Amino acid sequence: MVALVAAIAPMLVAALPERWRVPQVVVLIFSGILIGPHVLGLSETSSVKLLANIGLGFLFLLAGYELDLRLLAAHEGRLAMIGWVVSAVISLVAVAGLTKAGFVRDFIPIALALTTTALGTLLPILSDNEMLRGQFGRYVLAAGAVGELFPIVAISLFLTKRDEFAAIASLVAIAVSAVLLTMLPRIIGDERVQAIIRQGQRATAQTTLRWSVVLLLGLLALAERFGLDVVLGAVLAGMVLRTWLRREDVDVHPLEEKLDAVGYGIFIPIFFVTSGMTLDVPAMVKDPLRVLIFLGLLLVVRGLPSLVVYRRSLPRRQRVEMTFITATTLPLLIALTEIGLQDGVMLPANAAAIVGAGVLSVLIYPAVAVGLARRDRWETGSAGPIIGEPGVATAADGAWGADGPLEADGLPGRDGSPGMDRTPGIEEAPGAPAG
Repeated sequence: MVALVAAIAPMLVAALPERWRVPQVVVLIFSGILIGPHVLGLSETSSVKLLANIGLGFLFLLAGYELDLRLLAAHEGRLAMIGWVVSAVISLVAVAGLTKAGFVRDFIPIALALTTTALGTLLPILSDNEMLRGQFGRYVLAAGAVGELFPIVAISLFLTKRDEFAAIASLVAIAVSAVLLTMLPRIIGDERVQAIIRQGQRATAQTTLRWSVVLLLGLLALAERFGLDVVLGAVLAGMVLRTWLRREDVDVHPLEEKLDAVGYGIFIPIFFVTSGMTLDVPAMVKDPLRVLIFLGLLLVVRGLPSLVVYRRSLPRRQRVEMTFITATTLPLLIALTEIGLQDGVMLPANAAAIVGAGVLSVLIYPAVAVGLARRDRWETGSAGPIIGEPGVATAADGAWGADGPLEADGLPGRDGSPGMDRTPGIEEAPGAPAG
C-alpha cells in the first residue's frame, strides 16, 4: 500500500493545473494520512519502519552532499549564520512565553523546530522558477544550508539522554571520524580511487553506489553508537561523500543520478508516507489554532530576521522573498517530532500541530515567494533573470557559485572548483550599499 501511494503521488501532482501544483512531499504525507490508522486504516508502520528509517538517512545524505562548507565561510554564509543566531534567540524567547502559558512543555524540540529551513524541499521549487541564479541564489543556498546543519548539530547536543559534556565529546568523536574518512582516498591513492570509480560506476558491480550506501549506514550506526541523532550521521555521510567525489577528476554525474534514483525513487517517499501515517490527525482537527500558531511562529522566528540581516546585501523585494523561503520547513520537523515523542518530552498534540504547520509552510510560503518573483519579472518586462543584469552572473563574468564556476546560464557548476568570498563580476543589487 505504501509503495502504491508513493507511485501514484507524482501522477497526481502532474495531473494538477500548473498554477495549482503542490510539492510532491505534501501529497506523500497526505497520502500517508489517508491510508494510515486515523482515516482508512489500510496500512500500519511496523512493516515499513526499517525502510522509512533508511529513507530518512538518504534524505539527509543528499542534503549533506549539497552542503558546501566553503560557501559558509563566504560573505553569504556569514550572514546566514547571523540570521540563524537571531532566529534562535527569538525562538527561545517565544517558546519560553508559550511554556510559561502552559501551551508547550517540550521547550527544546519546539525551539529548535522553529529555526529550521527545508533546503532539500525548496531546491526543486526554486530551481523550476529560476530563483537560484546569481547572487540571490547564493544567499538562498547559504541560508538553507545553515537552517539544516545548525539545528542538526543542536539536536545532537541537546536532545540526547546524556549530559552536555558527554554529548559534546560524542559530537567531536564522530566529527573526527568523518574527517578521517575524508582522508581515505589520499591513503588509498588518487589514481587507484579514480580507477575504482571509473570501472565500477556503469558496471553491474555498481561499486561507487554500494560504497556510498556502506558509508551512509556506517555513519548512521556510528552516530547511534555515540548516542547522537542519526540525522547528524546521515548529513556527515553526505559531506564525506562530496569530498570523496568532487576532488577527483572523474564524472560524478552517473553516481549522483543513481543516488537520486535510489533515494527519491524508493526510500525517501516511503519515509514521507510513513510520517503521514504516524500523524495524530484527531489532535490536529481538535485544535487547529495550535497549527496556525506554529505556522505564524515559523514566519516570525525564521523568516523575519531576513529583512534585517540582508538589508545591505539585497533589495527589499528579495528580502521579502527570502523571508518566506527561509520560513519553509518540513523534513527536520518530522525528525524532531519523532525524537521528541520517543524521548517522551513532546506532547502528541504539539507533534501533530508543528508537522501540520510544516506542511502548510511548504504549501504557502514558497508559493508566495515565487509569486513575488514572477510579479517583479512581469513588472520589469522580463520572463526571467536577464543575463548581465545586476545580481545575475554568468561564466563570462568569471563568476563563481556555491559549487564552483557558474555555467553559462548562471547556475552553479558541479566540478568542485573552489568558491570565493565575493562573486567577481557581479554588481550589488540596485540601491544596496557595497558589501
